[in-house]
Amino acid sequence: MNAADRIARAMFGFYMVAFFLYLFAPLAIMGIATFNTSRFPTVTPWRGTTLQWFDALWSDSGMWQSLWTSFVVAFFVVITVLPIGTAAALVLTSLHARARSFMYAVMVSPLLTPGVVIGIATLVLWRQLGVGGGVFLIVVAQASFIICYVMLMITARLQRFDPTQEEAALGLGASKFMVFRRVLLPFLKPALIAAGFLAVLQSIENYNTTLFVRGFDTPLTVYIATKVRTGLTPAVNALALIMIAITVLGAIAYEIARRRGAARMAVE
Repeated sequence: MNAADRIARAMFGFYMVAFFLYLFAPLAIMGIATFNTSRFPTVTPWRGTTLQWFDALWSDSGMWQSLWTSFVVAFFVVITVLPIGTAAALVLTSLHARARSFMYAVMVSPLLTPGVVIGIATLVLWRQLGVGGGVFLIVVAQASFIICYVMLMITARLQRFDPTQEEAALGLGASKFMVFRRVLLPFLKPALIAAGFLAVLQSIENYNTTLFVRGFDTPLTVYIATKVRTGLTPAVNALALIMIAITVLGAIAYEIARRRGAARMAVE
C-alpha cells in the first residue's frame, strides 16, 4: 500500500468516526444526563447517580397523556396517508412525461411550504367550516405534507416494477382488483412498510404545524416545548432513553428475523 492509499484510508476512517460521533454523541450525552441527580438535564456538574427521573417520568401523567395523543394522531395519519399517497404514486407513474412533471411539482409542493403556513392555513380553513383545533385538525394538517413522503417512496418503488406482470395477469383472466391485490400490492409491501414507519416518525416529531391546530389537545412535542419554558427536568431524558432502547431492540429483532428468513430461503 502506497502513501496515497494510506492517507485516503486514514481520511476515510477519520470521516467515519466524526460522522458517527456527530450522530450519536448527543444521544449518549442525553442518556447519561438521565442518571444525574441534577434537576436540569445536564451532565456537568455531576451531582450523583440516581434513578429518580424514571420515577418522575412514571408519575408525570401529562407526559403520558401527551405521548398517547401523539400515538393516536400518528395512527390516523398513517391510515390516511398510505392509501392516498399510494394512489397519488399510481396516478403519477401512469401519466405521460410532460403531465407527470407538472403533477409531480404540484404534489411535492407541500414539502416546500413552511409548516407554520400549513398549520395556520388549515386552522383558518376548517374554522370557517365550524371545526376547531384538536386531533382531527392535527391529522389533516400533518397528512397534507406527509402524503408527499409516502408518494415519493411508492413512486421510487413503482419505477422498478415490470408492467408485463400486470399484462400477463390480465391476459390470464384476472380482474384489475385482483391484479392490484395479488401482483402490485405484494411488490409494494416493503415500500409501504417503510413509508408507514416514516409517517409515524414524521407525525410524532412534528411541532410547527401541530402547534397551530392542536386546540386543547397536547401532543408530545408541544408538551416538551411547554416544559422547556416552565422548567424541563431529566424525566424527558428518561422517556427519550426508553424510546431509543425500544427502537434499537426492534431494529435488532427485525434484523435477526430477516437473516433467519433469508437463511431458510437459501436452504429451501
